[in-house]
Amino acid sequence: MNDILNTDTIAAISTGYSSGGIAVIRISGKDAFSSADRIFRGMDSPLSSCASHTVHYGHIVDPSLELIVDEVLVSIFRAPRTYTREDVVEISCHGGMFVARKILSLLFEYVRPAEPGEFTKRAFLNGRIDLSEANAVADIISSDNDRYLLNAERQLSGVLAKKVEDFRSKIVHEAAFIESAVDDPENYSLDGYGDVLSEKVDELIKGLSDLSETFSEGRIMKEGVETLIIGKPNVGKSSILNCLSRNESAIVTDIPGTTRDLISEKIRLSGITLNLIDSAGVHEADDRVEAIGVERTLSKIDEAKLIIFAVDSSEELDENDYHIFEKIRGKNVIVLLNKSDKPQALSEGSLEKLADLSKYVLQFSAKNGDGIEKLGSAISDIIFSGKGSEGRDIIITDERQKAECDNAVRSLLLVKRSIEDGLSEDFFTQDLMDAYDALGRIIGKGVSEDLIEEIFSKFCMGK
Repeated sequence: MNDILNTDTIAAISTGYSSGGIAVIRISGKDAFSSADRIFRGMDSPLSSCASHTVHYGHIVDPSLELIVDEVLVSIFRAPRTYTREDVVEISCHGGMFVARKILSLLFEYVRPAEPGEFTKRAFLNGRIDLSEANAVADIISSDNDRYLLNAERQLSGVLAKKVEDFRSKIVHEAAFIESAVDDPENYSLDGYGDVLSEKVDELIKGLSDLSETFSEGRIMKEGVETLIIGKPNVGKSSILNCLSRNESAIVTDIPGTTRDLISEKIRLSGITLNLIDSAGVHEADDRVEAIGVERTLSKIDEAKLIIFAVDSSEELDENDYHIFEKIRGKNVIVLLNKSDKPQALSEGSLEKLADLSKYVLQFSAKNGDGIEKLGSAISDIIFSGKGSEGRDIIITDERQKAECDNAVRSLLLVKRSIEDGLSEDFFTQDLMDAYDALGRIIGKGVSEDLIEEIFSKFCMGK
C-alpha cells in the first residue's frame, strides 16, 4: 500500500473553519520540522532538535519581513508515534480565521496543502489504522447523537476489525486444510469433511448475516429517522415540534390552518436523531394554498419511517381524525394525546380505536413537556425493535461494509451448494477465498487505489 503514498509534506487547518478561541494548523511529512522552523521564532535551537511530544512557546513570523504574525504554541511529534506515523508539527494559534490562514499561507512556501482526509489516509496507508477504523474517524466527526458516537468509538478501538479478522481466520483455516489435504492425502483425510465444513459455513453465514443486518440500525443512527407529525388542524402539531426541538421553529396560534407548508427540524431524543417534519393540518380545505399543504402532507406519509399522530385529547375524534386513521394504518405510528393539561374528552370507544391503530398511545402536553420521556422510549422501542443498540458490540454504518459482508455470505452459500452437490473439496477453495477477500476489503486489504481515493475524499479538510 505504501507504493501509492504521496510523501510530500502537507499542511492544513485541522480545527473548524470559523472563528474560535484557538486554531490548530497541522503539518505532516519528512519536512514538517524544517518548514515550521522557517516561520517559528522563540528558541535558540531549532524545532528539529527538540524531543518528541513536547510543546514550545514562541511567535510565528513572516520570514520575508521578520514581522510577528501571532503568539503561538508549537507541539512536536516524531514518527512513528504520531497520527500519520510521519513527523508532525501542530501550531496552536489564536482562532481568528485571518490569522490561521495567514500562517498557513506562509507554510505553503515550503509545503503543499493537504487534500480532504489526507492525514487520515496517510495513517491508513502507513498501517496505523485499518479502513474500518478510518471510517470510524469520519463517523466520530459527523456524529450527532450518543448512540452514533459510542458505536464509532467502538469501531475506532478495533472491535469491527477484530470481528472481521476472526471470520477471515476461520475461513482461511478451512481453505488451508483443503489445500493441504489435496497436496498430501496420506497425512490429511477429507473423509466426511463436507459435513464438517457445512456446519462451520453455517456458523459463518449466521454471524455475517447478523452483522450485515445491523446496517439498517446503523443507517438510522447515522442519518436519523424521517418522522412526520400529522393531525387535523389545531391539535398542536407545531407546538409539539417546538416542544421537542426546544425552539420556536413553527408559528403557533389558535387559528386552525396556521401551518400551510412542511417545516423541518432535526432533534435528538433518547439518543436518536429525528428528522422531524411538521405538516399542514389534514382536513377538507376550501383554500387552495391550504389544500396544497394537505396534499404535501399526505405525500410524506409513505416516505416517513415514523409517524407521530397528534390528537387533541380535550375533544372527541371527528371525521378528519378518522380520515388520517386510514392513511397511516399499518405504519410505525405513535399516537400523542396532546393537551393532556386540559380536561380529557375522548370516549372509551375512541381510545379503543386509537389503541387498535398503535400500541403506543401516550398522554402528552406540548405546553409543559409532559410525556417527552415516554415518547423517547416508544421511539427507541419502535426503531430498534425493542432490542436497542446497547447490547451489540458493533453496528456497521457504511454501505460498503454491508456490501462486502453480503458478498462474503454469497460466496459461502456457493460453498454450501458445492457441498450439497457432492463436488470434490478442491471446488470449495475458490469460493472460500472469495469470501476471505470480501471481508478483507472491509478493513482495507486488497482495496484499489481508486476506492481509497474515493473514501478519503469524503473526509473533511484537515482530517
